Amino acid sequence: MWQTARAILDRDPAATNLWTIVLTYPGIHVLAWYRVAHYFETHHLPLIAALLSQHAARRTGILIHPAAQIGHRVFLDHGIGTVIGATAVIEDDVTILHGVTLGARKVTQTGRRHPCIGHGAFIGAHAQILGSITIGAYSKIGAGAIVLDSVPAHVTAVGNPAHLVTAQLHAYHEVASNRA
Repeated sequence: MWQTARAILDRDPAATNLWTIVLTYPGIHVLAWYRVAHYFETHHLPLIAALLSQHAARRTGILIHPAAQIGHRVFLDHGIGTVIGATAVIEDDVTILHGVTLGARKVTQTGRRHPCIGHGAFIGAHAQILGSITIGAYSKIGAGAIVLDSVPAHVTAVGNPAHLVTAQLHAYHEVASNRA
């Protein structure tokens, strides 16, 4: 918890000190509850895991399925209204703002239904990332984006349906430099 709190202090300009983060940030509270629920889920006690998950959701407004896989130093900023599905994978150092859904569209042959969020990615408020897709490392998903296809690493995706902005900018600069 303290490692996550230190990471939040580095990423959140509104954070004033570690104690404020630990005592008042719902994102850190739900992750603590999630880690306990995940333990019970992985030890074949799904009822206890589900009860803990539901308790955490009532307390924080953030619903994380206990079977999801969440890395270290994940920052759920504000978090209210965020939903993370059962087969979602969130790698280390990811930032997720409020109202985000990591949801399912259909079951794949692998059984995975939810997205995988790569290391250091940033997910803007109210983004909907749906299906068994991958958001690449250090990618950014704009606020309100609806992402139905995988996003490569180091790329920004915005809009409904989401389209890649960074890749378009690189293509534009290539065309512009070829004209010069």
